[in-house]
Amino acid sequence: MRRERTDAARNRAKILAAAEGIVAARGVEGLSMAEVAAAAGVGVGTLYRRFGDRSGLAYALIDAREREFQAAFIEGPPPLGPGAEPVARARAFLGALTDRTAEQLDLLLMAETAAPLARFGGAYDAYHAHLALLIGQARPEADAFCLADALLAPLAAPLLAHRLGTGGVTVARVKAALDRLLAGFVIEG
Repeated sequence: MRRERTDAARNRAKILAAAEGIVAARGVEGLSMAEVAAAAGVGVGTLYRRFGDRSGLAYALIDAREREFQAAFIEGPPPLGPGAEPVARARAFLGALTDRTAEQLDLLLMAETAAPLARFGGAYDAYHAHLALLIGQARPEADAFCLADALLAPLAAPLLAHRLGTGGVTVARVKAALDRLLAGFVIEG
């Protein structure tokens, strides 16, 4: 694998920080290549060469955050990372995933609705495998495979965007409901 030049890495970090700021202020609809380039202090051509287009830039934002999140639950400190008991890890994972989804909801909504099965694959498969493993450790007799899907379903970006945008549902309420579901699956089940 070829190593990224130092100046290219610095530009990438500046571009992603500028894009994150714009998305935080105005949502994904406000993401303009020209504005990101200006905010990052790079040329528009640099942006297009590196990311291709606006959706490529959006996916880069998702990817950067996703790598941080996966590192946290794979090798970070407990309870999210290794070292805590399975139910505590699953609870920490679901809470952190709820926060992670809410933080980039506009971007994830765009990504998850790009195609009929766009939500599934890479990151979802990693989440599912992790959660199924933890459920299986806590309750070996449980159908951990299907229970993991049931626990991940409320965190689909279209559903979460709908619920957070209407009806007074909050991130805290979603986390509390996921805690209750998890308890029912692994403690009371």
